[in-house]
Amino acid sequence: MEICIIGGGMAGICSAKHALDHGLKVTVFEKTGNLGGTWVYNDKSGTDEYGLDIHSSMYKSLHTNLPKETMTFPGYPYDFKEQETSFVSHFEISAYLNHYAEINGLPNIVKFHHNVIRVNPLRNKKWEILVHDLVQDKYNSYTFDYVMVCNGHYFAPAFSKIEDIEDFKGRITHSHDYRDSSSFKDETVLVIGVGPSGMDLAFETSKVAKKVLVSHHLKENLKSGFAQHVIQKPDCVRIRNGNYVEFVDGSEEYVSVILFCTGYEHLFPFLSVDTGITARNNYVKPLYKHCINIRHPTMAFIGLPYIACVTLMMDIQVRFVLKYFSGLKQLPSKEEMLEDTRKDMESRRSRGLREKEAHLLGPVQGEYYEDLARTAEIKNIPAVVLKIYDDNRKNMLEDFLNFRKNLFKIYNDEEYEKIVSSK
Repeated sequence: MEICIIGGGMAGICSAKHALDHGLKVTVFEKTGNLGGTWVYNDKSGTDEYGLDIHSSMYKSLHTNLPKETMTFPGYPYDFKEQETSFVSHFEISAYLNHYAEINGLPNIVKFHHNVIRVNPLRNKKWEILVHDLVQDKYNSYTFDYVMVCNGHYFAPAFSKIEDIEDFKGRITHSHDYRDSSSFKDETVLVIGVGPSGMDLAFETSKVAKKVLVSHHLKENLKSGFAQHVIQKPDCVRIRNGNYVEFVDGSEEYVSVILFCTGYEHLFPFLSVDTGITARNNYVKPLYKHCINIRHPTMAFIGLPYIACVTLMMDIQVRFVLKYFSGLKQLPSKEEMLEDTRKDMESRRSRGLREKEAHLLGPVQGEYYEDLARTAEIKNIPAVVLKIYDDNRKNMLEDFLNFRKNLFKIYNDEEYEKIVSSK
């Protein structure tokens, strides 16, 4: 049985490793020349030498906001013995992913510079994959029994709506294209959004900018510890007089650069309508347990859920999916899978979540992993990782400027130690 894996990032290499373990013949299509996906830093922004959008959203000084202890694949700990830190750079994450790929023999099954153009289901329940060989500039068609979509979801910038934004006389950019703070020197910067990227880039740009405004719709201002020239503001309403931004409280501020840190869109431009999948408002459906295509259950999506222990979440999703792809377990009926999905969305609405948060995990991530493990009869994620995740998230929200100074040490599947830096 042959399986196509679209994308050679974290989700793709995890999928490839486990698919090989299940005895499947694996082909990974990766449109760039490297493994690692968004973790591969690129000085450039915009488009690459083949006219494709730059995939990576890494900036030069980025360090993880999750401890490395929560970012390992099972059985493959980070080998940073000399490093007394839990928060590592994107270069180190990229090196880890490539080491994981190397020791599992994955580079041999990757077709680099191959961009998937179209995915079509065939009548014989197989898949036709049309691929553009970018180096040879040739189009080739392949046939597979299974497809795992691992193209990531941090590459297509999403922008919040601001009235008359087209009249803005300054510069507009997105965190996806941010590489360093040099172009923000002496500017008055408006950062929109206070997710991890918004907080990071507000801090980064404040080192060189004249003034930084941080716009968000939280009920209370964050306890950020930012410098005095970093000011929190409510939501933006409209642009006035070229460079002035009006906020919902009626105040106005002069701005020379607007930096959107407003997240990303889920995009799957290669999926034909016949796959039965829609992706609107970041809700990808219909998926069983957020991963298996209910209409064509030989297709799966890895890595959609967020605010989670992403690496381990991907790993348990892959193991869940392959339990069914390998024939070791039979999927429920289409009706049962649709009902399971309906109940999940009903639960989300009851908790006040919007449709765009259809794949958010957050405080219920433990329940999600337990459900996957119980349903497919596979090993669950160690409880200690979730404990560290929750501890770290609390630290991040309460003391953003200093949370990365903490060091976590895992002792077993339940116990860990947090060493708070005195620096």
